[in-house]
Amino acid sequence: MIAATALIADDEPLLRESLSRALLQHWPELTVVATARNGREAVELFEIHTPDVVFLDVHMPGVNGVEAARQIGRRAQLVFVTAYEQYAVQAFEQGALDYVVKPVDPARLGDTVERLQERLRQQRAGQSPVAAGLESMIEQLAQRLAQEGSLPVTAPRAAPAASGYLQWIRASVGSTLRLIPVEQILFMRSDEKYTLVVWEEGEALIRTPIRELIEQLDPQNFVQVHRSVVVNLHAISHVTRGPNETADLHLKKRSEVLPVSRSYLHLFRQM
Repeated sequence: MIAATALIADDEPLLRESLSRALLQHWPELTVVATARNGREAVELFEIHTPDVVFLDVHMPGVNGVEAARQIGRRAQLVFVTAYEQYAVQAFEQGALDYVVKPVDPARLGDTVERLQERLRQQRAGQSPVAAGLESMIEQLAQRLAQEGSLPVTAPRAAPAASGYLQWIRASVGSTLRLIPVEQILFMRSDEKYTLVVWEEGEALIRTPIRELIEQLDPQNFVQVHRSVVVNLHAISHVTRGPNETADLHLKKRSEVLPVSRSYLHLFRQM
């Protein structure tokens, strides 16, 4: 293993958190020194921290990942993060750059980590330049993005049961389609575009908004406790009252503590 530092830029908080956790598992010696919400922040934070590796979401508001890559150039190993593998493979197959498809596939990320570590070893030994052909590959990607514009997003679909409530949720993890039994789901947490689904055997990101999911879940088992959190009542260990008419939910099988906002505190008056 080789020690290194990294910066992650993505406008989705759940994606930043997911990638950070996955990197920790595959590369314990890697330190994420900063995270950015857009390309402008990524460039500013790069100038401050000068990390060895920069993970850039291709599609970000304002300054996108491609423009940020132009400004960072050869000063770091660049990895693009994209939801559109169909053109990422073609854009990066020459090896000048690397890519990660989101939601993150652990096996694919492992391959990326191995390549990054080898490039850093060679770079530090003075054996190879940083990403030969970098500028031409960035320009090719920029031209392709300009030609295609915004690509359509296909959200993983939730499957209803005969009762009308969801029976399982389909989530794509890399090239694998996971069928997550709803009764095994412990909680779900959402941001603007993604929902993190946490179940007994793992977690996955889907593009179905939490407001759509809550309407399809059995209210006897699942309740919304915050505008961004839905929890399985059977997964709750205990509730701790907080200040200003709020509370914290503690789970039986996970270490996360989930917030209960004032609007939903009445659900736990008797607990």
